[in-house]
Formats: sequence, structure tokens, C-alpha cells
Amino acid sequence: MKVLKRIFITLVIILGLGSFSLIITGNSHLFKGIAFTYLSGKTGPTINDYSKFESRTIAAGTHQPWEFDELYNKTENSKLLIAIEALDPAAFLIVKKDKIIYEKYWGTYDENTLTNSFSVAKTFIGLLIGIAIDEGKINSVDDPVADYLAQYKNNPRLTIKHLLTMSSGINFDESYSSPFGHMAKAYYGTDIKNLNKNYTVSTTPGKNWIYLGGNTIILSLILEKVTETAISEYMSKKVWQAIGAKNPALWSLDKKDGREKAYCCFYSNARDFARIGKLYLNKGLWNKHRVISEDYVKASTTPAYYLKDKNGRPVDFYGYQMWMNNYKGLEVVYARGIQGQFIITIPEKDIVIVRLGNKRGPNLPNHHPSDFYTYIDFALEQ
Repeated sequence: MKVLKRIFITLVIILGLGSFSLIITGNSHLFKGIAFTYLSGKTGPTINDYSKFESRTIAAGTHQPWEFDELYNKTENSKLLIAIEALDPAAFLIVKKDKIIYEKYWGTYDENTLTNSFSVAKTFIGLLIGIAIDEGKINSVDDPVADYLAQYKNNPRLTIKHLLTMSSGINFDESYSSPFGHMAKAYYGTDIKNLNKNYTVSTTPGKNWIYLGGNTIILSLILEKVTETAISEYMSKKVWQAIGAKNPALWSLDKKDGREKAYCCFYSNARDFARIGKLYLNKGLWNKHRVISEDYVKASTTPAYYLKDKNGRPVDFYGYQMWMNNYKGLEVVYARGIQGQFIITIPEKDIVIVRLGNKRGPNLPNHHPSDFYTYIDFALEQ
């Protein structure tokens, strides 16, 4: 018994010292991270995490239902469908000429199920920045960030455009595999604003493209300041209600009554996400109602060629929190999340594709995931 008692006391001391060490080193987020993953049989974030975190509702307004094409679910390439199903999808939807032409759900998911969009939320922040500019709350994308956040007063060259194009030069340590990195702290931590204070502009802004969610968090802090309201409320009033979303959405917060995890964690469904695609497809118009200026949409979907990626190649694949590509002679603009969340628009074909799920194909050397092309190929056959 004495031996067992000593072992127990030793374990308690080790756990106590370990816990104290995590707290004093600024890694207390690991308590929640471990509880929500490994102790729950998971290895990382999932598309169903909304119940684990505090959230704020993005209220919907008057629902504007989608119409259904007469060929709804009539065409299905079995070979491509097998490829789609290999990556554990939750939902796949195609809108063509403003009508749903194909729709499929897997497992317990349906047209109303809320799932995590992960980094698709970055596109929503970019959209809200454009609306704030249209409203005169922000003067221009060329405004110094210091005009809005005093924290950056010593970096007058850093502009909103640098944040939008992922070229801020800020030294965020965003290894997605590190439990001690910026993304883990942002996802499981409780003070997302204070977290960003630990990072500084370390290289010249506007030269190198480095995909870092911290840039989006700073954009959200600017929005919060100029709109004097929560990001979710601004999104609801200016976008979600305007585009006739059916269901309220959720945006995860860092703590109760806290701030939105703006780089991530916007929860909705395929049909309502498709509305964002339609908005971009129609250059900022929703059924003749101007939600955002055409000029901003054009700028946000124009590649930042003047930037260089880590291999020294021009950035022909990214604009303002938006991805783009030319495939089979078609210009494609899209938003994406780390576990295979996509809102894809093909303007020339008047097509919007939404794919939600649990896995994504590997990134190719051109920065686009391999499965991205499968979804387009499937849609082009509709």
C-alpha cells in the first residue's frame, strides 16, 4: 500500500508541475485541446465541434428558397463519385444557373446540418472588409493597419491589403501539426486578441505570400473596431439576411461572450454556403440587390501576381482571402477549408459547387488540392 501511495503522490506532483508549466508558458490551451481530441477519441479538430465551444448566432432573415433544375440528380458520373466518396464527404451540391441541379449527403448529414467550414471563414472576413469599405467605415485597402490598431504604430508600411493577400510579414508560427503553434492556441485558447500581440512584423510587407490565419484575425479586429459590433452581427445584417439564408449559422468564439475565431469555425450547411458562391458569381449582387461593390469583388478575385510564394513564383492563385485557378480554360474562384470544405464558382458556366466533409486531397505544387479538380469535373457534366 505504501508503494502505491508513493506512486500516486508522485503522479499527482508530476501532473501538478506539468499543469503549472503549461500555464506559465502560455500553453494552457492544451488542457482544452487534449480534452476535446485525444480524450474524446479524436486526433484533431472536426467538422462537428460547434457544441464544444461557445458560439454566436448569425441570424437569418426572410428565407429565399433555391429552385430545382428539371434535371435535378439525373446525371451522376459513378467513377468520379467514387473518387468523391473516398475522402469521407458530408455534403456535395451543385447550383447551375441559379438552380440546384445536383445534391447528395452522406451519413447523418442533410441539407440543414451545421458543419465547420474551417478556413472558408477567411473569405467571409474578406467579404466583410469590402462591405466596410463600401460603407466608408474603412477608407481603402491601402490604409495602414496602424490607423485602426495602435499595436502596429511602429509598422506604418503594413496595410489592410497586406493582410488580405497574406503578405503581412508577421511572424506567426502557424504549424498546423504543432500543439504549441499559433493555430492550436487560436482554436483552443480563450483570448484570440491577446494572442496576436505576441507576434510582430518581422519581414517587409507586400513581398512574400505566406498563408497565415493570424492575418485574418487582425482583419477581424479592424472590423470589430470600425463597425462597433460583433463580427457575427455584422455578417448577419450585411450578408446572411441579405442573401436569404434559410438557417441561422454559428461562429465559434474564444470564450463566452468573446470574439469570433475569424480565421475559422463558421458553421452552416451546403445550401446556405452556396449563396456566398452565387454572390461572388454575380459580382456582389443578390437578386438585383447590391450587397458588395463590383469593384471590390473584382479586386478580391484578382491574383496578387506581384507577390512571390516560398518558391519564388508569382502568386497567380490568391487574391483577397480567396483562391483562384484556371482549369480547362475556365476561370475558377473559390474558398476552401483544411478538411475539404469548398465553395467553388465557375463564372463562365454559371456554376457554384459546395463540398463539405472530413478529408481533403493533398496540395499539389500549384497550391491547389488534388480533389478540387474532381469536384469541377463532376460539375461540368451536369
